[in-house]
Amino acid sequence: MCLALPGQVVALTEGEGFDRRGTVDFEGVRQEISLAYLPEVQVGDFVLAHVGFAISRLDIAEAERILRELRELQAG
Repeated sequence: MCLALPGQVVALTEGEGFDRRGTVDFEGVRQEISLAYLPEVQVGDFVLAHVGFAISRLDIAEAERILRELRELQAG
């Protein structure tokens, strides 16, 4: 099983192809990840990230739903 986490893009490092990166906030933890697969992503967008790559763009409602479910799982 693979786990992908939602996060919000807070900064971009412009580049081409695999050089395009962004800083993503995962509930207070910020990590720089590759945006190579999602060239349309902008600051403020939510993405689903797996092993250092943004693999899907999410709308805010879907991101909030996933985060809520993850919090519920953590609470037990």
